[in-house]
Amino acid sequence: MSARDEILSHLRRSLHVTGKEAPRLANVASRIAGHPSGVIPARGQGDAAARLETFRAEILRAGATLADVADAAEAPGEVARYLRDANLPATLRRGDDERLAAMPWGDTTLEVSKGASDGRDLNALSAAFAGIAESGTLALYSGKDNPTTLNFLPENHIVVIFADDVVGDLEAAFARLRAKFGAVVPRTVNFVTGPSRSADIEQTLLFGAHGPRRLHVVVVGGASPLPLAGEG
Repeated sequence: MSARDEILSHLRRSLHVTGKEAPRLANVASRIAGHPSGVIPARGQGDAAARLETFRAEILRAGATLADVADAAEAPGEVARYLRDANLPATLRRGDDERLAAMPWGDTTLEVSKGASDGRDLNALSAAFAGIAESGTLALYSGKDNPTTLNFLPENHIVVIFADDVVGDLEAAFARLRAKFGAVVPRTVNFVTGPSRSADIEQTLLFGAHGPRRLHVVVVGGASPLPLAGEG
């Protein structure tokens, strides 16, 4: 028996409980299912169109670039355009995400590889689980579909987000996560807001300090009310 188990066992004996009593289990389940929400900012709220408008504006404000495509079939062409215009190699690494796999990459000249990054990839592609309007944040969970290494190791990160997956706030993103996975959530959930940056050294802003220097977001579906590509 571990020290932890021994301590908990002692506490249960002192309280004359086993931890398996139905009322106690019901109370815990009720608390988890019906926990109260914190204060949610007004920013990011509204209907789907309003959330998208705020999401796009916050993405640009965070220093990322942005493009809209009408449907998933147009995403590979936009990714190829972005790499070409940025004078980057036509190479790309992605995970096993079914949404990305279904896109017509063969219609482009991109060399697409799959799997986690070993640090030598220049460009990576991920599909976000959710977008958070209030901060222009992308939520990505770990796994073979979208390996976490793709979020941090390559110099340039391209993220596809479907317009229907844009929610108003962080709490709504967690609610979606719980609805999808229940009690057993992925090992890691990363929240990405703009490209990596730091001003820790002499208050000089440096990009790529802890992750990609560039972040390009491709929004699938929904009309864009804002200039695309973040003015370069």
